[in-house]
Amino acid sequence: MKFTKMEGCGNDYVYVNGFAEQVAQAKKPELARRISDRHFGVGADGLIFINPTKEADFEMEMYNADGSRAEMCGNGIRCVGKYVYDKGLTDKDRIAVLSAGTVRHLELTVENQKEVSKDRGEVTRVRVNMGAPILQPERIPVAAKGERVVNEAIRAGRRKYRMTCVSMGNPHAVLFGRGVEKLRLDRIGPLFENHVRFPDRVNTEFVEVLDRRHILMRVWERGTGETLACGTGCCAAAVAGVLNDLTDDKITVKLLGGTLDIEWDRKADIVYMTGPAAFVFEGEIKI
Repeated sequence: MKFTKMEGCGNDYVYVNGFAEQVAQAKKPELARRISDRHFGVGADGLIFINPTKEADFEMEMYNADGSRAEMCGNGIRCVGKYVYDKGLTDKDRIAVLSAGTVRHLELTVENQKEVSKDRGEVTRVRVNMGAPILQPERIPVAAKGERVVNEAIRAGRRKYRMTCVSMGNPHAVLFGRGVEKLRLDRIGPLFENHVRFPDRVNTEFVEVLDRRHILMRVWERGTGETLACGTGCCAAAVAGVLNDLTDDKITVKLLGGTLDIEWDRKADIVYMTGPAAFVFEGEIKI
């Protein structure tokens, strides 16, 4: 099976062209686990198939590193946009991508470079309409009373935290505090991911507000562990920052792997994410 390794702010995935490569559905979870292994496989945060679909221009079928199916990945979908344009699967700089039943709309920034055709160029950045944030507890899902979970207390391990919960197509718990760079996410992250209040597990963002337009964030992703970036997590953190009156509607998120620009257009109730996407290498693996 031929594959392409790509990354967005260091959030790396293995991409497979589902138009050309056929893999039995039952084998995909195990393939995701094997290919994501950084010692015995290719090494990645997960596996993404780019498939044909009648509901959009392309489908993104995503698996976490542990083989579990994921609904959405902000960094992953930007890389899908770059993949399909740079590899000639589309000539459009505005495309629609289906992921887990939801269609996202992408705007591709195409620039000419010496090593590529001047007529075509290559994608350097992608802006994604991530849709409206979901705040109702039962839809996130999180066990809670009331219409929203904003700055709500939760006990994880021996400590009490305060969380704000948002879904961007996948569940997030956002925690604001100081000293984010020093946190032991390998100890804290699993306590939230597997907490009884999150029936589908949860992605957890640990956020330090630098000023009203800049935040520092680390993330523990369900099914993968700490990653260098999480696009949907940045969107959730931006929404949580506004709900807690800590940040403006437009922010820049500093991550271990780079930066993303996030805007919550509250009038339209749409979150936009803008950031880079890059190829790492290509290869072939026996399956």
